[in-house]
Amino acid sequence: MSLLAACSAAPPAAMPAPATDETTDIGLPDPVPEPAPPAPEAEPRPALSDACTGLFQQGGLVICRAPPGEAVRFDQTVLTADETGAVQFGLSRAAPETLTVEAGSETLTLSVTARSHESRVVPGLDCDKVDARTPAQKAHAAESWEKKAAAFATFAPGRGALDGFAAPSARPTSSPFGPERRYTGVSKTSGKPCDSTLVHLGLDFAAPIGSPVTAPAAGRVTLADPDLYYEGGAVFIDHGQGLLSVFMHLSEIDVSAGDTVAAGQLIARSGDTGRSSGPHLHWGVKWRNPASSDRDGDTYLDPALLLTLPSTD
Repeated sequence: MSLLAACSAAPPAAMPAPATDETTDIGLPDPVPEPAPPAPEAEPRPALSDACTGLFQQGGLVICRAPPGEAVRFDQTVLTADETGAVQFGLSRAAPETLTVEAGSETLTLSVTARSHESRVVPGLDCDKVDARTPAQKAHAAESWEKKAAAFATFAPGRGALDGFAAPSARPTSSPFGPERRYTGVSKTSGKPCDSTLVHLGLDFAAPIGSPVTAPAAGRVTLADPDLYYEGGAVFIDHGQGLLSVFMHLSEIDVSAGDTVAAGQLIARSGDTGRSSGPHLHWGVKWRNPASSDRDGDTYLDPALLLTLPSTD
């Protein structure tokens, strides 16, 4: 065989298979991961003197900011900051001139402005509305008290005064919070006179019967009753943070217990029911200690002061 023939008869050499994307390894090192960004520094905690705002007056409200879950002490009352980082503490009509606030390692002493209260005489009342006298009246008053006590003992979540309050009536006010009222009159059932002194713990509006009553802030209705003995038609709204609005002497009620209401929503119509000397709307705001089951420490606040609170957010 010639050399040429032998060369032409030899099988061709095998060619390497082309590389594919799935099998290619060009030997580069793995990429180095970018370093994680540094964690943001926590905002410095404000001084307690800057963290506490509100109305440092008898009948006012103190609002303090603290980390959620932290305890804040107001004299002998200990409250816990909620998820918004707020605690709200009511000052009674006769609160002492100083209030000590403690949070974290800080202590703050607040000066509480005193107020003076005038006395008023309200004559010509039916004494049976000043004090329950007959067995039927006493039973009605006792049943009414049980309903109110249950509503006062129920707490709803909410922002309290953080969004401010709006007047529940467009009518002018007629009687302020705080004065002592001396009620005089004659009983319609016995003909006997009466003479009792009570403190007016709300703000009255000179509202004719049927005037609209709106929610001063968002909340949940905890009581809606057309016939409490002293209050007449009444609605209670829990705004959260222990703050509860009380509306009395209503002629119509447009909400039910358990309803959630928005600020400005129609809830009732004013009237002249219960212990009333004439058509008007009574609006009270009660602060209750959410950390205690003892309702003796609860106190009414001055609604006129609360109307001056700005929204804090």
